[in-house]
Amino acid sequence: MRDFKRARYAAAVLAAAATGIALGAGPAAADVPIGRAVTGKMTYYTDKGYGACGTPIDATSQDLVAVSAAWWTSGNPNNDPLCKGISVEVSYNGKSIRVPVKDKCPSCDRNHIDLSQTAFQKLAPLDKGVVNGITWKFVR
Repeated sequence: MRDFKRARYAAAVLAAAATGIALGAGPAAADVPIGRAVTGKMTYYTDKGYGACGTPIDATSQDLVAVSAAWWTSGNPNNDPLCKGISVEVSYNGKSIRVPVKDKCPSCDRNHIDLSQTAFQKLAPLDKGVVNGITWKFVR
């Protein structure tokens, strides 16, 4: 009987660990590098509807940014710390803008940000499409 209880306990621990790993798809909130410069690339998108933060977005007319899924830490992105006043400050070619995080970019790696069309245009012409060598950082 004792071995059965140990096996059940071990199975519960493994299930909890697996669940924690599945739910924690990104770094802990404390791991988001507020203020640390990241060198990477930017693209733009034109989605309309609801962003990952659960608020209406229009990437054709609002300044906003979608960041890599690797930065999101909550199983429910609406409650994620990124949706609570975090912005991204982006610099390229002598220009800088600050845009709020409102969405998740599933195809972006950790160094890649996806700006709304209007935000992208403030830094580069739309026909560039992909711009490498930008600097960005999370800010409050």
